[in-house]
Amino acid sequence: MARKPMLAGNWKMNLTNPEAVKLAGELAAAVGQLADRDVLVAPPFTALSDVRRALDGSRILLGAQNLFPADSGAFTGEISPIMLLSAGCTHVIIGHSERRQLLQETDDLIGRKVTTALRKGMTPILCVGETLEQRERGEAEPMVSAQLRTALKDLTPGEVFRIILAYEPVWAIGTGRTATPAQAQSMHAFIRSVLTELYDLQVAGSLRLLYGGSVKPDNISALMAESDIDGALVGGASLKADDFVRIVKF
Repeated sequence: MARKPMLAGNWKMNLTNPEAVKLAGELAAAVGQLADRDVLVAPPFTALSDVRRALDGSRILLGAQNLFPADSGAFTGEISPIMLLSAGCTHVIIGHSERRQLLQETDDLIGRKVTTALRKGMTPILCVGETLEQRERGEAEPMVSAQLRTALKDLTPGEVFRIILAYEPVWAIGTGRTATPAQAQSMHAFIRSVLTELYDLQVAGSLRLLYGGSVKPDNISALMAESDIDGALVGGASLKADDFVRIVKF
């Protein structure tokens, strides 16, 4: 089944508004009209509206790095899907390992966020992945399976069709270590097997699975050559226009 590649840049807690606008403008000029792949950027919340304006006229999608599963209320420091939609976001990253590890987000909370995003008309990019300790203990697949099953348990097949998944081995994020293409492919194939068990072959074959973990211009082509890798969720390399453009144009 043909799946359109997606190259997504997660800017994390980086860039002031002027810096974000400059980078967005450079990307719009270089890759903003590509039609055979989806390109997405996820700036900090503070820069979302300015970046959206900088992307006007391009095909580049705007994503957020997180959301809270409520429209409004007494949730100091959080941001709602309604706010993200009004800023121009179509996608939202959910369950990134940094939020799981550093901010103690649970699988149940992540599942609520996924459900909320879908029911508000946003596309979740759901992140799953294991730590180095879990991999060394032989627990990588059980951990990823548990994360998937909890996050998807309240969703209908029709809703699951609208999700994008990102496999990000925690041990490869920001460390310079990258899962080999074979390691990444093996986990992506396992994820499709879980989706087949939970839903069916059509759902499993249609969902896009991105790889995230020290993706760089010099390893993107080898990763994308694997049959079950449909794109990348890029961290540090997405902060440099030249690097991200080379990744997008793999």
